[in-house]
Amino acid sequence: MKQDWKPGTMIYPLPAVLVSCGSIPEDYNLITVAWTGTICSNPPMCYISVRPERHSHEILLKNMEFVINLTTEEMAFATDWCGVRSGKDYNKFQEMGLTPQKASVVSCPIVEESPLCIECKVKEVISLGSHDMFVADVVNVKADEKYLDSTGKWDLANSNPLVYLHGGYYKLGEKIGKFGWSVEKKK
Repeated sequence: MKQDWKPGTMIYPLPAVLVSCGSIPEDYNLITVAWTGTICSNPPMCYISVRPERHSHEILLKNMEFVINLTTEEMAFATDWCGVRSGKDYNKFQEMGLTPQKASVVSCPIVEESPLCIECKVKEVISLGSHDMFVADVVNVKADEKYLDSTGKWDLANSNPLVYLHGGYYKLGEKIGKFGWSVEKKK
């Protein structure tokens, strides 16, 4: 039997990402975001949702670009810490020993330790209530070559991705299938 609960956000797990923003080193900041995802594949678009009272919100509005840096099991402590500390009070890159590197298209930095960095330019900001959604075009993706397999295919699973599930951080488990495996013809 199922219970009725009040409406809430229970779509889990979600990627736990570090969003980098700021156009000059003095303004560089990181914010941990779980409200993120794909909107469209052609053209490639994604979103992040950020509370207006967050320090990064003002930086995002000023520069209208950001980088979604995927995180790993090894980055779990830094990911959590950057979500509970304010960039007004801390240089998060320095405090967590993370390396800001130049992005290819946007002016904000990528996180060098991230296996995948998605450079984004904001197309629209939608005020939704507790959060503002930053709808963005993906303008470049930087992938760490150490996650390429012998055929040159990129394998994010080998990076030990970090996900967020209703207040907790988790690593992924065993692969149980691939896209289309349920209808593949048996050999």
